Amino acid sequence: MRPSGEDPDDDHALLRAVAQGDTEALATLYDRHAGWLLARLGRRCADAETVREVLQDTFVTVWRSAGSHRGARVGGWLWVIASRRLVDAQRAHARTDLAARAERTGSNEWAATAPSAEERVLVGLEYGDVGAALDRISPELREVLRATVIDGLTTRETARLLGIPEGTVKTRAMRARRELRAALELSAPEPGPLGGTA
Repeated sequence: MRPSGEDPDDDHALLRAVAQGDTEALATLYDRHAGWLLARLGRRCADAETVREVLQDTFVTVWRSAGSHRGARVGGWLWVIASRRLVDAQRAHARTDLAARAERTGSNEWAATAPSAEERVLVGLEYGDVGAALDRISPELREVLRATVIDGLTTRETARLLGIPEGTVKTRAMRARRELRAALELSAPEPGPLGGTA
């Protein structure tokens, strides 16, 4: 878990320094956050090598995109990057495994395999109506929804990750669901007339 005695402003200062190309700031950020990221990723993936690769990819992404960070808690931002990298890695491993199995058996099974339920949900969240609706709600509400729904964190874990009280997590989660529902209703197509032409 993330140590609780850290100054979030210090994290933001480190990230600004990383955006300026400061490798020492990146090393400090890594030392500060790698432990809890590794532990949390390890709970979602049993393959230690994949977890290490994802952690490395996360900090490569931080190095490349530190300048794009806007306002959110640095720990939350890091977790979003890491969890997405983990999903990408797991998808890549699954595709590789299917292709290798198809090659061994001589079948084209990998090409016909339907995406998993998780992949369909994630694609819907990223690119479908839900993704568009998520973009319409405020960033602090979106952050709570991503942590609790997409990442599957408990209220306590979300509170610790985002540095806010548990009660605030619950309140924001309720508001986020309400706003998301309203945004989805706005984007829903108007129902057409029933039946066809005679």
